[in-house]
Amino acid sequence: MDYGKRLSQIHSRAHKLRFDDGARIVLMSDCHRGDGGLADTFFRNRNIYIAALRHYHAEKFTYIELGDGDELWENRHFSDIVEAHADVFDLLARFHAARRLYMLFGNHDIVKASPAFARHPPDFKLDARQYRLAMLFSRMPAYEAIRLVYAPTGGEIFLVHGHQVDFCNSTMWRLTRFLVRYVWRPLESRGVKDPTSAAKNYAKRRKTEERLIGWVSENGRVLVSGHTHRPTFPAAGEPPYFNDGSCVHPGCVTAVEIAGGSIALVKWCVKVRADGTLYVGRDVIAGPAPLTAYFNARR
Repeated sequence: MDYGKRLSQIHSRAHKLRFDDGARIVLMSDCHRGDGGLADTFFRNRNIYIAALRHYHAEKFTYIELGDGDELWENRHFSDIVEAHADVFDLLARFHAARRLYMLFGNHDIVKASPAFARHPPDFKLDARQYRLAMLFSRMPAYEAIRLVYAPTGGEIFLVHGHQVDFCNSTMWRLTRFLVRYVWRPLESRGVKDPTSAAKNYAKRRKTEERLIGWVSENGRVLVSGHTHRPTFPAAGEPPYFNDGSCVHPGCVTAVEIAGGSIALVKWCVKVRADGTLYVGRDVIAGPAPLTAYFNARR
């Protein structure tokens, strides 16, 4: 399969957003919000995620989620996710009300790309507030990709989940979803790793990254993806491929920030003050680096 051609086609029809040095944008992905049960990997980092989003909302950031926000392979009903994490969706709704929210779909929430997802009514068991949130987010447009256009230079940042270069998680997603839902999910509870996951299978992750980096090098584009869960920030001279990591790392949430014409990779985690009290803090993992360095490099 020609994965480069597929990415180029997705790039050509991607939704465009212009931004300048005054814009503040945070990119996060792979939250895998679940139903609040034992298999909900998001649940353990939920408070960290909420603290991070409260900061970004207060600081007027635009929140762009690069796919796999909701775990709709393991969970059949979106309403179960909204019911378990209504406080999270309340916060996301505040971004939406301020017109500072954009969602991409990944492989685990690929059903959001279907008109049927918006037509399917939430379960009656939701209370009025939860029902309102479920209707809002089921009817929000979910993009496959976004092109951020940097107004001062015209340079672009291509945002995509990244599963499109992963055969099992794109072309064969229905079969893979069946295996995840009915085979690997119960086995994982016994310690068996899912071989279809680019985040848990090293060889699969490496191939996915090689294909994405190959497209970046061949097309001279800056790209930010998720999918592999591995935070990536290129060094000087390397192809401008970034990865925002995930929200399900043990004890931390990672993100890519774009602000003041620069880009950085950051981590949010629980920290301990000298008096023993706990708080959620932010650390810069890499950067900030000027965007122009990457736009110039791609030429």
